[in-house]
Amino acid sequence: MLSRTADHLFWMARYVERAENTARMLDVNWQMSLIPQSEEEVEKNWRAMLGISELQSAYDAQHKTITPKNVMDFMVRDPSNPSSIYSCLRAARENARAVRGTLTTEMWETSNGTWLELEQRLNMMGDINRDPSYFLEWVKFRSHLSRGVVIGTMLKDEAYHFTRLGTFLERADNTARLLDVKYHGLAEMGQLVEPDHIEDDVERDVATHAEFYHWAAVLRSISAFEIYRKVYRDVITPARVAELMILRGDMPRSLSSSISDFVMNLEQVKNAQSSETQRRAGMLLAELRFGRIDDILHTGLHAYLTNFLERVNDLGSRLSRDFLV
Repeated sequence: MLSRTADHLFWMARYVERAENTARMLDVNWQMSLIPQSEEEVEKNWRAMLGISELQSAYDAQHKTITPKNVMDFMVRDPSNPSSIYSCLRAARENARAVRGTLTTEMWETSNGTWLELEQRLNMMGDINRDPSYFLEWVKFRSHLSRGVVIGTMLKDEAYHFTRLGTFLERADNTARLLDVKYHGLAEMGQLVEPDHIEDDVERDVATHAEFYHWAAVLRSISAFEIYRKVYRDVITPARVAELMILRGDMPRSLSSSISDFVMNLEQVKNAQSSETQRRAGMLLAELRFGRIDDILHTGLHAYLTNFLERVNDLGSRLSRDFLV
């Protein structure tokens, strides 16, 4: 397979996954902004999302203040933002068009149809802030459809595996960012105190309810709320949410599951130059499979996730050097 073709397929899948994960981050932030809280806390949540996406400076160059409306427009429809949903779906479609002959008819029609419908929806909706959840659910649905078409219609050859590599690498990156921004943001605001440690009954009740709604929104953002209830059958706690999103190999969007699928697909396309990339990916997977959440929390979740993101970025760079353009 030509490296240029592999490159287009890899990035096509990454951009589709990135659009979905951007929609998931926006959805959880929007839901949390509806909970009674101070304007300062709302602004911190939106600022944290921009920061973890490494878009704070780009946003500040266009807007003087942080408001839900401005952030939503910047992350959804701004063509100058390379990580906006608009930019991601446009890039996914352009990469798909570049390898039109490699894709199945269903794959191309799905990608092209998503792009055409996106433009129609943005033009018809006008102010997206009137009902953002409906639009964000549509983005997630189109991403699900795209992956389903890949799995259901594509020959499982090198083209298929490079497409899946892009999906799982991007998913691991975005799940780590979502957990980091929420966990680290709450720690900075002092909201990770266990309710049992609060003496006042009213304050304890308020803290319990606030924590439940916050972590329930985070779990729903990665389609994990029902999974959490099935696995733990108990109250939602930050440690268990972190364990589910990091170490559970049977949770589809967890770090462990994403890296496991990445390693499996990498094995199918390995070449003479990729042994070091495979070794590093395997080491990361082993740490996730045999790690314990107590050890991760003891060393610091923010530091752990920062290191994880660096290693994922390293894998992406090595993959490009070993296989792609």
